[in-house]
Order: sequence, then structure tokens, then C-alpha cells
Amino acid sequence: MNLRSILLQAPAYVAFAAFIGYFSAAPLYHHLAADRAVVKLSFSHAAERREECHTRTAEELAKLAPNMRAPLDCPRARADVHVEVMMDGAVIFSAVEHASGLRHDLPATVYRRLEVPAGHHVFRARLADNASGEFRHDGQIEVDLAPGRVLVIDFVASRGGFRFRS
Repeated sequence: MNLRSILLQAPAYVAFAAFIGYFSAAPLYHHLAADRAVVKLSFSHAAERREECHTRTAEELAKLAPNMRAPLDCPRARADVHVEVMMDGAVIFSAVEHASGLRHDLPATVYRRLEVPAGHHVFRARLADNASGEFRHDGQIEVDLAPGRVLVIDFVASRGGFRFRS
């Protein structure tokens, strides 16, 4: 490389370095307002089946191929998952999530990020995971959320339901 090509490339390198240097520190990005906190609702849950298993009659079994003659017929589809999150008695999030999968037999997944005012709050979460839509799982926490803090709400049926972590 000769001196002439180095001198011609130098301004381009300086301009690129200045560009990268500027955007590494500016413009300022504020993830969250100074007086706000975050509530994250995140879980995956397999609801109950929509229909109960039923015993096939002799006539129903006779209509099936010999290798398909299982005495029980259990539909695979699962009920919708209805979840509500309340803050200080007011609903701040409500959703009905359908079971995933081609046959609607896999867990429903819920993820939501909610910005709330920082301060002292009472959070309540409810979940309905049956065909009747009855809320059978309930959890509540009273918490002081400092500005910029995150409250995570999770649901694990095997551990008793809702879990709150901040």
C-alpha cells in the first residue's frame, strides 16, 4: 500500500469512528420513566381437557378397525386459559389464550410487560383453565415497587399456582 491510498482512506476511517462513537452514547435512551416500574406476566400452562373421556360402546368399537379399538375415547383439545391481573382492585390485564398445537392440545403461553406507577400496590392474579371458565387459581401480593424495579408474575401449577418475584 502506498502513502497516497492511506491518506485517502484515513478520512473515511475517522468519519466511521466518529459515527460509531456518537451513537454509542447518544441519543440518550430511557428504558423506563423515572416514576415507573414494570410488571411482567410470563408463563406457559396446559389447561384441562375440553371434554371428558368416554367409554366406547360395543357398536362404536365394531365400526373401528381392529387396531383402533381402544375402549376409551379421549379428545385431546384443551380448554382456553383466561388470566386476569389486577392492581389495587382494578384490572390492568385480561386475556384469553388458546391452547397451541395443531390439535389444540399443547400449553397456552402468556407473556405481557406492563408499565405501572412505582409505589405501594396490591397485585392479584387469577386464572381459569377449565371448560367452564371458572377462576380456580388465585394469588395476591402486597409490594412496594421502587422506580425501575420489576415484579415477575409466574404460574406453576405443580408449585401451588401463582408466584410473585421482585
